[in-house]
Amino acid sequence: KPDTENQFQLLGREANAIAPGKRMLSSLAPTLVLKDGEPLLITGSPGGATIITTTLQVIVNLLDHGMSLSDAVALPRFHHQWRPEAVFMEPYALSPDTQRALEALGHRLRPALYPLGDANSILYQDGLMQGMKDPRAAGRAVGF
Repeated sequence: KPDTENQFQLLGREANAIAPGKRMLSSLAPTLVLKDGEPLLITGSPGGATIITTTLQVIVNLLDHGMSLSDAVALPRFHHQWRPEAVFMEPYALSPDTQRALEALGHRLRPALYPLGDANSILYQDGLMQGMKDPRAAGRAVGF
């Protein structure tokens, strides 16, 4: 229904209306990260509006912060979107000084009302594959 919020408080528009022959609207973002042209990380998440921020935070945690795959996937997250105009945070996602700095800049901080994403990832390094299932939801990583 156009101009009506969904469960993530995102607005749908006429272009997103359900109709025969149309594809569904999705932020689905299965992601393959390459290093020197070879697979390094395969990751992705369900989660509606949080798919992109969840996937990005896993990648940044692993590559930029040098975290283990388990920490990159499991540590607390934050999320921001256009509506509502607020930063949603899982407990301990942002340090108290970062929270104060964001509030001083006028950002509204709110506790997340639900887990932010459910990242499932595979790290391929040194000829080994390591899988990690997000602890926010049921399931497990398996390999062969």
